[in-house]
Amino acid sequence: MDTQNFNKIAEISILFWLMKIIATTLGETLGDFIAQTLNLGYTIGILITLTFFLIVLAIQLNSKKYFPLYFWLVIVATTTLGTEISDFMDRSLGLGYTLGSLVLFLCLVMTLSLWYTKYKNLAVYPIYDRKKELFFWTAVLFSNSLGTAFGDYLSDDLGLSYLTGALVTATIILAVILLHYNKRVNQVLLFWIAFIFTRPFGATFGDFLTKPINKGGMALGTLSASIVSLLLMGALVFIAHQKHKKNKLELE
Repeated sequence: MDTQNFNKIAEISILFWLMKIIATTLGETLGDFIAQTLNLGYTIGILITLTFFLIVLAIQLNSKKYFPLYFWLVIVATTTLGTEISDFMDRSLGLGYTLGSLVLFLCLVMTLSLWYTKYKNLAVYPIYDRKKELFFWTAVLFSNSLGTAFGDYLSDDLGLSYLTGALVTATIILAVILLHYNKRVNQVLLFWIAFIFTRPFGATFGDFLTKPINKGGMALGTLSASIVSLLLMGALVFIAHQKHKKNKLELE
């Protein structure tokens, strides 16, 4: 099958990981803006972000092939909804960051297990089967929710500063990158580890940008940080479109 014409997932490259990190930062700051800055609360926040997620997911699923804007809108939607889900579980339901992280981890493991049982692999590129794409987006949503909970666990339960938490997760991501060059290590496993840990990195970095100075942040505010992240994301989506267009021309 011609993966260029039927594939629905972004190519896994340096640009992919950079966009994933910016998207997770945007999801954290935008989620906090909706629930905390606007004082709408986590329940209303979930309803708003869930609606956005379902709309952009429907657009992505109905698209016949990969279109960068659609794909990254769903990624941003999962990071924003993941922030609300995690905060609702940890704070509104009172599960706490440890139990909340464990519940979300088990949900992610269950999703990946069902995926593997059906397809005998967890490869994410290319994906053109509808059911496999649904497994992918479910795993993405759980991984982004888990990343938010784990990021809060690092700062609130372990007492790490937001910058230290970001450095810890960045170190894990760097280790995964280095292991990527060792072909004896399962590359699909490395992808999912990196994918999961880019979320707490974005979450802790987002908190570092927005939280008050006396709490270890830069006090930029959720709105300002969200606008900056949105502009950066918009620029990267444009670059992704140009790259995708160039690749298509080269294949014709």
